Amino acid sequence: MDPKLKLTYAMCSYNRADRLRKLVDAIREQECPIPYEILVVNNNSTDHTELELAELSTNPGATLRWVTETEQGIVAARNRCLIEAMSSDIMVFIDDDEIPLPGLLYAATDAICNEGAQVAGGKVVVDFTGQRRPKWLGDELLGFLAATDYGEAPFWVTSKDTPLWTANIAYDMKIFRENPDLRFDKRYDRQGKAIGGGEDVMMFGLLLNSAMKIRYRPDMTVLHSVEPWRLKPSYFLKLHFSSGFRSAYNCGIKYKRNFFGVPLFLFSQALKLFFCG
Repeated sequence: MDPKLKLTYAMCSYNRADRLRKLVDAIREQECPIPYEILVVNNNSTDHTELELAELSTNPGATLRWVTETEQGIVAARNRCLIEAMSSDIMVFIDDDEIPLPGLLYAATDAICNEGAQVAGGKVVVDFTGQRRPKWLGDELLGFLAATDYGEAPFWVTSKDTPLWTANIAYDMKIFRENPDLRFDKRYDRQGKAIGGGEDVMMFGLLLNSAMKIRYRPDMTVLHSVEPWRLKPSYFLKLHFSSGFRSAYNCGIKYKRNFFGVPLFLFSQALKLFFCG
């Protein structure tokens, strides 16, 4: 493998200073066949994130550099990661509430450099350490907490039925250098602790529809820590509502006759239901 290649392991962070040390240490323990750096985009955190990053940047191991993205929102932060990593050959995303397991960077690099993948992603395992998993939270619902597991065999992703998320994904950065308009969609933004988003869903769809070579690698695995407030039925209800609203608003049929974006016929239907039951 060409030693001149470079990999950037990137994350967007907002008010999770207390998690950064464990995450950065785990990243620095990764084995990688090419040189790699750690990039953190601080999205206007109000806790001690900057102090923590300043200290972590002086520790031994892979170089850590960080920048502050002043435009609030996950889309602006992710797109800043792309800009900052544009000179790298590979960029790998991880979220600041996750921990990479050994072998992740080696698998990601192998998929892109040796297997010819342009995009590669792997498992996301929900970590319930320190809290009780609700009885109603069946395995079929874990996907809404970003869980991803398509088995133990690598395969080429050709269907939207096996999506890969930015919680754990690697990109050949040529696809972004050669397509300057290919960026995360602002219409599917999420700010701060808000619920919803979907920018990674839309990016996956764009890459899939563009016939990019997408590889699933089960040896790319992260543990995803879930905050207690996400383990409540209300979170799932709000998440589904937000997803449905964004999809309908951005991708639904556009009616010429509308009032503040709402088709006029819906008002008449609402009145009929109200008065006639």
